[in-house]
This record gives sequence, structure tokens and C-alpha cells, in this order.
Amino acid sequence: MSVRRCIPWPDPRLRQTAAPVDEITDDIRAIWVDMIDTMEAMPGVGLAAPQIGVMSQLAVVDASETRGQALRMANPELLHASAKLRAHEEASPNLPGVSARIERPRAVTVRYLNAEGVWEERDLVGLWATSVQHQIDHLQGRMYFDHLSKVKRDMLLRRARKAR
Repeated sequence: MSVRRCIPWPDPRLRQTAAPVDEITDDIRAIWVDMIDTMEAMPGVGLAAPQIGVMSQLAVVDASETRGQALRMANPELLHASAKLRAHEEASPNLPGVSARIERPRAVTVRYLNAEGVWEERDLVGLWATSVQHQIDHLQGRMYFDHLSKVKRDMLLRRARKAR
């Protein structure tokens, strides 16, 4: 379909909680296609709808090596997270030019409405788990750098302003 523009930080929509999706329609499926196109163009391993200014609880994740395996999720929620953590260098197209090493649970169980409108549970590990947690943060109005200490967060935001 089309690559959409990611809204720039500090757009206030990035701090809002996205609205739940009532049902999976052709319009929702079209948004997912645009999100996948946008994610691939970055390139990235996930994208949440608020990142492109759509305030619905929609996310896509594709951490496969071959690509083309994107999970299309509506209303995703974490049911379980492992105690074991995994560190990963995270970034966002909404705040280009900076990244930070974030520790998140290494494995999660996520529940979401799939493209057929059916609730599905999936166990995800590694980069898949990291990306789905990152996208759920976006749907709840949080950015990856919110997981940093105030000092590290302030330094990252200063570097981002200089990079612009």
C-alpha cells in the first residue's frame, strides 16, 4: 500500500494511550499493510500505530531473518514475562539518530486479536519478545527511553536535539 511518515518526538500523540480496536475490518487490515511497508522501509522489526499518528491499539512485529513473517496484532497485552532479562539496543523512527541499551524480559506470552479477528496467544523469545514489548509501550504512551534513569534519558534527549 504505502509507507507512512512517522510523527516526530515530542508530538503529544506519542504520550497518549491508543484506543482499543473493537473489530478487525478491511480498514484495519489496510493500516496493518501500511505499517508493515513503513516498518520495512525504516528498516525495523516492529511498529505501533501511534508512531504514524493512528491512535488505535495496532502493532506489527517481524523479527524473522527472512522477513515476511509479520505478526499483525490488535489490542496486544502481555500475559507473562520471564524473570530472565535480555539487553538490546533500542531506537525509534520517532526520535532518529539516538538509541539506548534497554533490558527487558527475554521471553513473553502475548495475547492479541489477529488478522482474522480471533484472540490468539503466542510465546515470543529474544528479539521478537523485545519488539512486542517495545510496541506495547508505544500503545500505552511510553517510549523506550522511559526505561532509562532520568540522567541517561536527559542525555539521550539532548543528543537527539543536537542530531536534528
